[in-house]
Amino acid sequence: MEKIVALLTADATPSAPALILRPWDPADAAELVELYRDDALRRWTSPTVNDEASAARWIHEQQRGWETGDRFGFAVVESRSAGTDGRLLGNVVLRNVMPGTSSAEVGYWTAAHARGRGVAPRALQALTDWAFTAFPTFNALPASPGNGLTRLELLHQVDNAASCRVAEKSGYAYTTLLPPAPPAYPLPGHLHIRTRGQLPRPAAG
Repeated sequence: MEKIVALLTADATPSAPALILRPWDPADAAELVELYRDDALRRWTSPTVNDEASAARWIHEQQRGWETGDRFGFAVVESRSAGTDGRLLGNVVLRNVMPGTSSAEVGYWTAAHARGRGVAPRALQALTDWAFTAFPTFNALPASPGNGLTRLELLHQVDNAASCRVAEKSGYAYTTLLPPAPPAYPLPGHLHIRTRGQLPRPAAG
């Protein structure tokens, strides 16, 4: 399998800057620790980052996913005027990518200081576009309209209303109520699906 390298972007809105989506870097550890002081982020994500050592382990796992080709995590950062990185705003990930398969899963979180600025929908749209266009070559299938990733799944617990809104804004249709899966998911969940060729709703600014 060829080595995958990607740098994604999302346009600015009238109320928020443009975004850069890039692979996580060890230099992000200290800022990641600060983001994880947010109770909401700690509630909805796993594993929790508590200090720079756990942040380094978390980032290493993101990098390992790129190396193995089954998980592609992107740090979402502000784009400065020169196209360089600004503050960390969140994370988006394409995971459970298997050679020869046509479906995978997406996930995301947004830093507390970046919420309400349309970061998650724009970042998720950039990730979605990349997943549907890049993987006919990356997953060892011939590049043709009938091959590659054709279905992306998005899962969240029913009480995570913010995640549900992001899914709907990004064109991921709610399809199924999932049963609880304790201890990680003590409540039922929502399954949202988006298929290749499906047009999204415009992302909020």
